[in-house]
Amino acid sequence: MQSPPPTKAMNGFAQLPSPSTTNVTLPPPPDPNIEPAAYLKSIHAVRERSRLVHDKAKRNQLTHFDVDLTKFSETAAYVVSIIKRDFAPEYHAIPPHGRWQHFEVGGRPRIDQLLTSWPSKIDARERTRRLLDLFLVSVLLDAGAGTKWSYKSKETGKTYRRSEGLAIASLEMFNAGYFSGDPTEPYQVNAAGLERLSAGQLAIGLQVSDSSPLAGLEGRAGLLSSLAEALHNPEYFGSSQRPGNILGSLLTTPRQCPQLKQIDYLLTHPSTQASSVPIITIPTLWNVLTEGLGSIWPTSRTQIDGVPLGDAWPCSSMPSSPSAQPWETIVPLHKLTQWLCYSLMAPMTRLMNIQFAGVELLTGLPEYRNGGLFIDTGLLTLKPADAKRGIDAYHHNARVQGQPSMEVVPLFSAEDDVVVEWRALTVGFLDDLLVEVNKLLKLEGPDKLSLAQMLEAGSWKVGCLLFPTELP
Repeated sequence: MQSPPPTKAMNGFAQLPSPSTTNVTLPPPPDPNIEPAAYLKSIHAVRERSRLVHDKAKRNQLTHFDVDLTKFSETAAYVVSIIKRDFAPEYHAIPPHGRWQHFEVGGRPRIDQLLTSWPSKIDARERTRRLLDLFLVSVLLDAGAGTKWSYKSKETGKTYRRSEGLAIASLEMFNAGYFSGDPTEPYQVNAAGLERLSAGQLAIGLQVSDSSPLAGLEGRAGLLSSLAEALHNPEYFGSSQRPGNILGSLLTTPRQCPQLKQIDYLLTHPSTQASSVPIITIPTLWNVLTEGLGSIWPTSRTQIDGVPLGDAWPCSSMPSSPSAQPWETIVPLHKLTQWLCYSLMAPMTRLMNIQFAGVELLTGLPEYRNGGLFIDTGLLTLKPADAKRGIDAYHHNARVQGQPSMEVVPLFSAEDDVVVEWRALTVGFLDDLLVEVNKLLKLEGPDKLSLAQMLEAGSWKVGCLLFPTELP
């Protein structure tokens, strides 16, 4: 088996030669007819179920959107123009989509600088664990910030907003020990640190004020409190109750020291291929996140057989005939868990050269920047009745003190059928877009962009340009 040659360094880390992951056998998805909840919570279900909505889009038979497929080529061409502007001809240098790049807003390599600041005695495993701690908390804090919030970096004095602002804020809070229960070890996240972090302290760390209100502050504080409870599970997070323990920091093998076996969860999992370069399967990482963090999500969301499904919603464009089973009417999207997967893989790969098999199971993220691309280019247009309902809701919301009242856009709740259909369409059209982008760039075989690279350099970035403000 011949390894591919090294490629150009990305963000300070050279890609090392790695063994092929194509021969790794991936576990099949659960049978939805036997375990419907397990199936809908699996990564396999996201693309499979979204495809049903996407198929209807190609026939222009959607419930809430009209589809103009003649706009697809224009959309792809615009995405390609941005990718060429920023990376041509070195497309291999495009990093995969993940939280790492958000920390580098403004061109400052903050994670590299953080790694350099730690003493050399901190080995690669502990460095990776620390970044896993940071990245997981940062992703959980990464929800819509609202249109008025901003964060002024204590390091540079520059002001940042939205997702990038939350990234810088969480990094500076991490460096200050906000999430650690041990004042002598600030560079970690553990249950003790999160348990003592009040909503008021979180507000101080995020620089929330009357002039800079953060949407969903209490929800974020509640999520971190729930994470603290989840970290008490030694199966995934070890005795030190840190998110980074999903990787493991001890060289002791489970057989030698059974009481420590769960600390090396991913590296000692039976599905992890033992070699000089460990290979972890995406379903293994996925199960660690869905099972280890399952208790932090609201139980009020969609359920099957009493099991909360997380980011999965009924959708009118799914099968609804009398013969359809209840699970068949639900489209799972699992955006935040996928965002975690994309983000957590980067430290493990860059610092320890861990490879992942089954990355192709992950989908494009069904969120407003990727989805907004297809609306702003005219590929998708809200049907008149839904547009009117959304505008009416916006005007009603604008009468509430402190709510936006300038830029008029249709307003829907996250569980609204319009939003669920839109997000499912985003998954399908991002797959189509990847094929067309590679075709236009004339990239073939191993030179093709991965979906994660296309998200990073193309759809997500273009969505930022065309859809620069968050939905109210």
